[in-house]
Amino acid sequence: QVQLVESGGGLVQAGGSLRLSCAASRSILNFNNMAWYRRAPSKQRELVATMTSGGSAKYVDSVKGRFTISGNSAKNTVDLQMNSLKVEDTAVYYCNIVERFSEYWGQGTQVTVSS
Repeated sequence: QVQLVESGGGLVQAGGSLRLSCAASRSILNFNNMAWYRRAPSKQRELVATMTSGGSAKYVDSVKGRFTISGNSAKNTVDLQMNSLKVEDTAVYYCNIVERFSEYWGQGTQVTVSS
């Protein structure tokens, strides 16, 4: 069992930045995939960014060039740097980790972007 706790969400003006962090209860070195999802109000959950254990990162088109996903093995965190934030980025952001045949989710952190 892996516990995931997201942090770093909050209020920010459009054009600003936030850094989300997903803290895992144990080493992230054996994780097969790390990802950030988000769910905007009244919307389906959307995959925002994903990174394989090999370090290959992918992003949904709407955040390319603005968001960066990274893993920090020293801190056991999966981070999401969000720059040039837009109002449309407002959502609850969730950390997701896949390890072998198990999948884990955090409880989410709210990101609100004002114009």
